[in-house]
Amino acid sequence: MIGADRRKAIWLLHQEGMELRAIARRLHLSRNTVRTIIAQGGALPAGTRADRLVLDEELLRQLYGECQGYIARVHEKLLEAGIKVAYPTLTHRLRDLGISPARKRRCAEVPDEPGREMQHDTSVYELVLGGRRGRVIASLLYLRYSKRRYLRFYPSFNRFRMKCFFHEALTFWGFSAPQCIIDNTNLARLRGLGREAVMVAEMAAFARQYGFAFVCHERGHANRKAGEERSFLTVETNFFPGRTFQSLENLNAQALAWATERMEQRVQGKTSVIPAKAFEHERTFLQALPPHLPAPYLLHERETDQYGYVAFDGNYYWVPGMQRDRLQVIEYAQRLCLYRDRVLRAEYPLPSFGTKGQKFLPPGEPRPRGNPENRRGSETEEQHLRALGSAVGAYLDFALQEKGRQRHEFFRKLLGLSRRMSAELFTRAIARAHKYRIGDVATIERIALLYFHEGAGGELPCVSIDDAFTERASYREGSLTNPPDLSIYE
Repeated sequence: MIGADRRKAIWLLHQEGMELRAIARRLHLSRNTVRTIIAQGGALPAGTRADRLVLDEELLRQLYGECQGYIARVHEKLLEAGIKVAYPTLTHRLRDLGISPARKRRCAEVPDEPGREMQHDTSVYELVLGGRRGRVIASLLYLRYSKRRYLRFYPSFNRFRMKCFFHEALTFWGFSAPQCIIDNTNLARLRGLGREAVMVAEMAAFARQYGFAFVCHERGHANRKAGEERSFLTVETNFFPGRTFQSLENLNAQALAWATERMEQRVQGKTSVIPAKAFEHERTFLQALPPHLPAPYLLHERETDQYGYVAFDGNYYWVPGMQRDRLQVIEYAQRLCLYRDRVLRAEYPLPSFGTKGQKFLPPGEPRPRGNPENRRGSETEEQHLRALGSAVGAYLDFALQEKGRQRHEFFRKLLGLSRRMSAELFTRAIARAHKYRIGDVATIERIALLYFHEGAGGELPCVSIDDAFTERASYREGSLTNPPDLSIYE
């Protein structure tokens, strides 16, 4: 094909009076070619390529519907029908006709500049911790240019833990990039998507303290933080295989060593970047964090019980002193601080994940005499109740199957009810409650009261039923539904 510049040169030489044969000799072209170009005025003609194969639109739409949008199957059926067409030609034709969806638009390409951005995301994994399978959430921060990573796992992830993670990661690095690319998560985003996203005022103010701003990628453009997504694949293929984890704390210890020691010295990607060396260059472009940044915290109000304990997250913490008034409990990522009248009374490290029902004492303080008010179990109450007879034991087995029942409170209330009446009356009320699957202690008390009014040996009267109930509109409406299964009460 003869380019536009040579065509223009041929036309200009012709305008200057040079003969056609001389133009052909000088530009090493045939005289017919020169003659054609001169006839076209030296312009490049618009190419109008005709399709060598005409594909019927109605046929394509029919096959696309029959094959449920699978173009590979459409291609096979065309070949079976004797219509030979290349697969790229078929896909291009389907897109031109609007039959198949258009190719996904690529996300914006941003230059890979040092100190420009970091990326954050979370991912859910099922892991075995100490012999038990459970769900954990991985939080990972990634510096795009130097490919540095910081990884930590949480049993659950909320706005407070997100703040704690950023504080821990950025103070470990000592630097931050001016923007952090995230997905459209509700932890940081208030409303809107992508460039129109509005951040939660609390999270925007938090980010300003560390010298960066949250930026949401556009909808469907998760590849905008491709380094972050690739990092999670590296976690799945390089960190998890061949490792065992005794607890969540052990998992995080191994994750910290893997992300900040092992991967720091490992060659990354096709560019053979070593994060530790690349970071030495990038740190001059990053913003240094101010010293002594305050750690994120949550404020809780708690009452001390009569034995001097404060209950928090299923555990009990002793407060020195004789005052038993209200406290301010400050929760940090790794510790708990107890304040009274703005004075620190005690500080405790947070126990390992899954610790419940334990009491903690400050070192050097005398051991309190009593136990926490709510820590006493109900084993004694259960033994007293089961000793009343097999009917009571069978009822307890039934009642404890209900999900969400407060076990200790239920046993104490039931034992208190048994001590307000004779054992025979209590057993009869329990048997009736078991028959009709009643789990409310107040209802059991009303049943016992009915038995008491009827006499020790009497039976509760049957409920009187109006024979005209079948004529009611509500009965007629309900009679059209399926009859209830009453076999459980037999």
